[in-house]
Amino acid sequence: MNARWWLVPATVAIALMLVMMPLPESVEPLRPDWVALVVLYWVIAVPQRFGLVFAFVAGLLVDVSSGAMLGQNALGLVLAVAIAQRLHQRLRLFPLAQQALVVVVLLLLKQIVVLWSSGVAGRAPGEAWIYLAAPVLALVFWPIAFVILRGLRRRFGVT
Repeated sequence: MNARWWLVPATVAIALMLVMMPLPESVEPLRPDWVALVVLYWVIAVPQRFGLVFAFVAGLLVDVSSGAMLGQNALGLVLAVAIAQRLHQRLRLFPLAQQALVVVVLLLLKQIVVLWSSGVAGRAPGEAWIYLAAPVLALVFWPIAFVILRGLRRRFGVT
């Protein structure tokens, strides 16, 4: 095991804090899914160490911290990570802009699963389409998150 094992949980914890940070009600649906961005980065960068169990635990942490129905974010994140794992070799070769487009599609898929599970449970939001705007904002945030996390991974030698 790598001596720098603490870095990955620390990045997930920071992402979780960003998810829990209070925002005005009008912009709350536009909040980027920081935990999903961080989890997708680690799955793409180090797929042999981080995978579906990592995604499931991170998704459960989001569910518990946000008061969501237990398992809905976990299910969506596991689905997105399963696809990212399948495509990780291609994704690593893509330019950053193209990677961002793929990440947006994965986050849209995750968000659709979350909204669907909320609807099945009778907890669907009034205007669900606004919740699909947050994954699209990942086009802006993925390159930033990628550069920061790659720098940390290289600096601390996480392999």
